[in-house]
Amino acid sequence: MTTGPDGARRSDAGRSDALPFLPVRLLRLTACVALPAEVVLAVLLVGGVRIPGAVWAVAELLVVMLLLAEGLACLRLRRRGLSRRDAVAELVPRPVLRIIGHELRIMTSLVRWAARRPQGVDGADAVFPHARDQAALMYGFAFVCLVETVGMSYLLADWPLVHAVVLVLDVYTVLFVLGMHAAAVTRPHTLTGNVLRLRQAAHVDVRVPVDRIAAVRQELLFTHEKAEGELNLAVGSQTSVTIELVEPVDAPRLLGAPRPVRVLRVHADDPRALLAHLRGLTRERTAPSTTPGPPPSV
Repeated sequence: MTTGPDGARRSDAGRSDALPFLPVRLLRLTACVALPAEVVLAVLLVGGVRIPGAVWAVAELLVVMLLLAEGLACLRLRRRGLSRRDAVAELVPRPVLRIIGHELRIMTSLVRWAARRPQGVDGADAVFPHARDQAALMYGFAFVCLVETVGMSYLLADWPLVHAVVLVLDVYTVLFVLGMHAAAVTRPHTLTGNVLRLRQAAHVDVRVPVDRIAAVRQELLFTHEKAEGELNLAVGSQTSVTIELVEPVDAPRLLGAPRPVRVLRVHADDPRALLAHLRGLTRERTAPSTTPGPPPSV
């Protein structure tokens, strides 16, 4: 417990200095060195490069010690009252967590796509898919990446190390492109109660209270200029519905930086259905209340 300037006692739980600064910085620095080195050694091993046993043993020992230190530090933070999410955030930089989360959502979307299980639609009053108009483009892009993978494998057959590195990157690129489309398919726009949830692939997820909507209109646009306070969630380079707000909502950027927006342009496979639902809710919200008239005279 600490005492503030006003004399009130406050808990130390959740403070960013719950763990001394030096250990946190040391753990982060060690992770930044050890984990990339482990990836490099793995690529070299796959490429057929002979790695001395001592080097491999030291690298593995360093990774094990790092994981143990991270685990002990996480337990210490949990004992001080931090949640699991806050404890991990203390040990791993926020941008790194967001990038890892984005990649995991991309790969998870491939599984959901194959299983036909959309994410975030349970309990929704209305669902608005929006990935149809980008399907041909994404399939074409994935096919080009696949052709490049085959071509580079043939050209680099005589350089095993380079071939292994490029093959891993090319295969991941194909999965990433398909995962981006899968994320768009499995993460549609939804309307639940009085909250409109707008999403794009795996990196944008904005919740808009309906009572903040000032105007909504169908507007087909194929060009979008970046402007402060505006968010364009284009699909196939187009948006079909424009939403103006009376108060801004936060649409965080990929690495977590805040981005208040008052104008949102989105796309839906059926923009008229999205428009009808939103106009219906806004009309209900702005409809004048009825007051009882005078009692009838006898």
